[in-house]
Formats: sequence, structure tokens, C-alpha cells
Amino acid sequence: MIVISLALILVAVVLLVFGLAGGSSSLLVVSIAASLLAAVALVAGARQAATGRGSVSGGAPPRDPAGPEPGIPAQYAPATGDTGDVGWRQPPGSPASSPVTGPRVADADGYDDEPAAQEITVAQAARVARLSAEVRVVDGRPRYHLSECPHLVGREHEPLPVAEAVELGFTSCAHCTPGTTLLSESGRR
Repeated sequence: MIVISLALILVAVVLLVFGLAGGSSSLLVVSIAASLLAAVALVAGARQAATGRGSVSGGAPPRDPAGPEPGIPAQYAPATGDTGDVGWRQPPGSPASSPVTGPRVADADGYDDEPAAQEITVAQAARVARLSAEVRVVDGRPRYHLSECPHLVGREHEPLPVAEAVELGFTSCAHCTPGTTLLSESGRR
């Protein structure tokens, strides 16, 4: 559409020049009509391009200048669409919780039965993010869980390395406390 608008602008300029040089009012009217069509095509092309960019990139979340510290994965993930890949998982929305602000209100994510996020320190979050232990996630829910968590009963869930779960924006479940449990298990090895 943008190419079409550029071509229409070129046609409008040529018609304007010939209309002014030849004193033809009909060429001037056609020049004005071509200019209007070019403007419509340009606006339509710009909207189409913006829609295409928005659906492909999903828009990156704004970076919080106050945190997190380097080496600590952010507790959110960019809004993405289902790529069709096997194993695609994404927690809903922006941060479910952070060690600084605490858990999000349950109704904010639309799930009354969602457990709160486990409160862990920034240092603990950084150590958990480096672990390779396996946790469980429910697609579309913001928490990661231990395999024996009662919250998983009756829900379709899948295994995921805890480092990847944290990177994708999942947060630790306050009910089964995988953050502290995995840290204590890693200290015993």
C-alpha cells in the first residue's frame, strides 16, 4: 500500500505540473483526486505495517531501571503468541509477583484459585534461576510448582527446567514452595 501511495503522489505531481503548464482545470482536479487517494493509501499502508509489526514482535516490555540486578532473570516475559511449537508455554500478563512488591491480587490474573507467589529474596531468585531441576507449569498460569503440589491435581501440566520457567516469567508457588525446596536440595548435593 505504501508503494501504491508513492506512485499516486508521483502521478499527482506530474498531473499538477501539466495542469498548471497547460492551464487545464481537469488535470488539476485529477491531480487533487490522486493526492487524496495517495493519502488514503498511505494511511492504510501505515496501519497495515504497524499491525504486522505488532503481531510479529509482540512488543517488548518496558525495562525497569530500578531492577533486576544483572544476572537475575526478569520475572516477566514479552507478550507472545502461540508459535505452534511443541512445548510452547507462557504465563499470562506481566509480572505475577516480584520479591520486592510481593504477590499480585488473585483476581488480577482472573484465577480465584491461583496460589500466591512464594516470597523469596533477590539473591535466592538468582540462585534458583541457575538451577537445572525440573518443575511443573500449567500453561497460561503464572506459577511453577513441584510435581507433588496439590494445585496441579486435575490440571494439565508439563515439566520444565526451573531456570527456563523463571526466564519465561513464571514465579514460585507459595503452596509447594519450589524456590526454597530446590535451593535446600541443591545445597545437599
